[in-house]
Amino acid sequence: MDLRDKEVIVIGAGISGLAACRFLLSRGAIVTLADNKKRQELPKEAQTLFLRGVKFIAQRYVPCTLPWHLCIKSPGVSPDIMLIQILRLAGIPIWGELELAYLYTKAPFIAITGTNGKTTTTALLGYILQHAGLKVLIAGNIGDPLIAHTEEDYDYIVAEISSFQLEDTECFHALGALFLNLSPDHLDRHGNMDNYRTVKARIFRNQQENDFAVLNYDDASVASFAKDTVAYKLYFSLEQKVAPGVYMHEGQIYICDNKQPIPVISQDHICIKGRHNWQNAMAALAAAWALGIDSTLAAQALSTFPGVEHRLEFVCEKDGVTYINDSKATNPDSTEKALLAYEQPLVLIAGGYDKKADFLSLMKLIKEHVRHLVVLGQTAPALLSAAQIVGYTCISYAESFEKAVLLANKHACCGDIILLSPACASWDMFENFEARGRRFKELVKGNTL
Repeated sequence: MDLRDKEVIVIGAGISGLAACRFLLSRGAIVTLADNKKRQELPKEAQTLFLRGVKFIAQRYVPCTLPWHLCIKSPGVSPDIMLIQILRLAGIPIWGELELAYLYTKAPFIAITGTNGKTTTTALLGYILQHAGLKVLIAGNIGDPLIAHTEEDYDYIVAEISSFQLEDTECFHALGALFLNLSPDHLDRHGNMDNYRTVKARIFRNQQENDFAVLNYDDASVASFAKDTVAYKLYFSLEQKVAPGVYMHEGQIYICDNKQPIPVISQDHICIKGRHNWQNAMAALAAAWALGIDSTLAAQALSTFPGVEHRLEFVCEKDGVTYINDSKATNPDSTEKALLAYEQPLVLIAGGYDKKADFLSLMKLIKEHVRHLVVLGQTAPALLSAAQIVGYTCISYAESFEKAVLLANKHACCGDIILLSPACASWDMFENFEARGRRFKELVKGNTL
């Protein structure tokens, strides 16, 4: 679409929405921004856009006439709001920021999705490709919005893709599509697991035979996606020898192309620790292999990649207590993986925004691995109820995030780990999980404990 002089409405004044506004202005579009906040409550970046001619309407307002040729919907905006429904009935195209970026970007996409591990795998694959001398953009649901980089030249774009972003794709095409795992998440948005699975499968929607897909063989739900793509399929597995693909056997990771397996790296030499990170490493290695990266170069990158902020991030050690920031754990499955990554006694801080998750399985694991649990936020009652069902009593309730950190510190002993791994989104108390993680680090590194 030639955007010059086209009327475009952007719904949602978050990071991706504001980036979309800036891109549309650069292409000569006439832009209207809609948000559920009042105009004066929007950030300084939005106020700057208004000075450049961007118009504003309240998100709940539906005008009598619809002048727009196109709608760009931010990922966090529900598809069920009245304005979106009216635009859809009027036949106005509704794109997400991912779709917009794809249509105006030349570089091929390597897209990573799944319930957990997306950020680490995206960062790791980008790191491997950069180590091999390629110019790579690492973006999407991690870091900068994709649309902010459409004018730049890259060999590849490695993009973390959420279900919210996939909802609004039609033309988006991934040269490589990695699907890591599938467990209940965002059911407050998608309704049930069938809908969630269907949305996630859109990552394969436009793949061709000369593309590739990387699938988790150990997750039956993910392995079943093989029938949803015509692309060349590679698997990764901790449990079985797979070909073509990447697997672990007796602590050694191998690449296998139906011929002689090639040893790549020992699990002990991978810089990021934990069983779930071995899976992330194998997924990234499979994609790098599909892109022709030498296995020796890939192994060097795997041995030096330090991990990502807010994902099992070491913060500090005080008085023999280690503090770990896992604010990125926004669902129970992610927190379960965090609990299994450590052998030391754990004091866990959990709770937050209610996404209608079931905490019973997590609580059973907490009973086995956590010496004391501090709960907070909207989901505190659900966590307390699950604890009662499984008979777990070493639990405290905190009225605030600051109080939660203080309570955790009170119950920790020398040699313990205090782990912030909330199993919930942050939106009841923080703008995002990054803000939650930063606040945890401020409290821990300060003199308030």
